[in-house]
Amino acid sequence: MFSVGQRFWAILLFAVAVPSSVYAQASIAGVVKDASGAVLPGVTVETSSPALIEKTRSVATDASGQYKIVDLRPGTYSVTFTLPGFSVYKRDGIELTGTFTAAVNAELKVGALDETITVTGASPVVDVQSAGQQRTLSKDVVDAIPTGRTHFEVAALIPGMQTSNGTDVGGTNGIALVNLTAHGGRTTDSRVMINGLSTQNAETSGNSSGVLPNISGTQEITVDFASGTAEMSNGGVRINVIPRDGGNTFKGTFFANGTTEGWQADNFTQDLKARGLLSPNTNKAQYDINPGAGGPIVKDKLWFYAAAR
Repeated sequence: MFSVGQRFWAILLFAVAVPSSVYAQASIAGVVKDASGAVLPGVTVETSSPALIEKTRSVATDASGQYKIVDLRPGTYSVTFTLPGFSVYKRDGIELTGTFTAAVNAELKVGALDETITVTGASPVVDVQSAGQQRTLSKDVVDAIPTGRTHFEVAALIPGMQTSNGTDVGGTNGIALVNLTAHGGRTTDSRVMINGLSTQNAETSGNSSGVLPNISGTQEITVDFASGTAEMSNGGVRINVIPRDGGNTFKGTFFANGTTEGWQADNFTQDLKARGLLSPNTNKAQYDINPGAGGPIVKDKLWFYAAAR
């Protein structure tokens, strides 16, 4: 048997060793052209956001003027295009969630490097590269809805979604593993992933998993329930949990609720008692305490976030 310390270091080593390709994160992609419509290779494309621990990430356009910046955390991004001899082009307010691929194209005009064209009122960014049908549920939605605080119960709010044991309201079913189906699919085809990495038990049906992500440690939940892509082994419901990151500012959250027998009404009348009913079902005690907090260990280099339930 492994000690707690050995398990911790094994998990940490695994997390570091996992290739970035398994992370089902958002992306920004597009093509850069000049005023005549000709493509521009070698353009430096830089994206920045408070969601990135390194603050900025950059790539260069290829010979066809195309670029793609991958594995981006949920958040609001700005994209800047720079090429000597052309004015700097900047696009602000790009919201990324789930595995959304934002199409951000640019047209550079001849000008000095100290000239910057900032676009803030452009048309809405749409994903023209993904074929999947996905819903993204942010932490604000999770915190506000009156349902059980598990990713299964949150996903059950999507129209057409079905659960194996009914919908939990207010935690009445407790913290339990649930199977989800949609469009007539099988419960054994459902999958739970964390950052795109499957948590399924390889020894049983694919839907079996001993992992129940902590809601206070969850940034958002994305649910794919139709039009599975080629890399998927099945067409069932796929839940991808994006954990929260720390930041350069210490922040925390705290959720707690509970009830006792005294808060529960009943219809135990004298007539029912006379018929032989000894006592009605009662909820003796139930509670849920779920704190979380995070912040910087080294500013702009190392963050942490921890949650307990």
